[in-house]
Amino acid sequence: MKIEITQKNYDANQRFTNVLESKLLKFKKFLDENDKVKVKLSKVGSDNYTMEINVLVRNKMIRAAVTSYNMWDNIDLILPKLERQINKTTEKTERRNAEPYVIYSKQETVDDKSYNSYGKIVKEKNFPVSIITTSQAVEEMEMLDHNFYIFINVENNKVSVVYKRLDGNYGLITPEY
Repeated sequence: MKIEITQKNYDANQRFTNVLESKLLKFKKFLDENDKVKVKLSKVGSDNYTMEINVLVRNKMIRAAVTSYNMWDNIDLILPKLERQINKTTEKTERRNAEPYVIYSKQETVDDKSYNSYGKIVKEKNFPVSIITTSQAVEEMEMLDHNFYIFINVENNKVSVVYKRLDGNYGLITPEY
């Protein structure tokens, strides 16, 4: 397991990085020696500190982030989140690997749209996609009282998604293809 710590507008002392690395080593049992744990420490505003941790576990990217008034508190806040996500991911993978393979005859084919290992798709919806700016997409999303809005971004001509974050701000997802 390799730990990579980056800092933005924050200067962590050696004691802090040693404590963080020692606490992250408890996840060693879930990770291989070549797996990377990326930690980003940053100061947001005048008195908020954010810690983000990204881990690749069994080809699944796990991300946890917390913001508080003290970077030391962030260690205690983020590790339980990360542990829950890693446990959930490894349990799903083990459960999926334990399921026997089922071969269907031609009479017993399963519609791909209605079945997967997580559940059924019970509704399918088609809608027109507008070519608009990001700010217009946020306005549309708020007007519709939705948590996300799919649109074609006029700036790069790509399908994008704006979404409402738990902190009340907005996020933008743009695929790379």
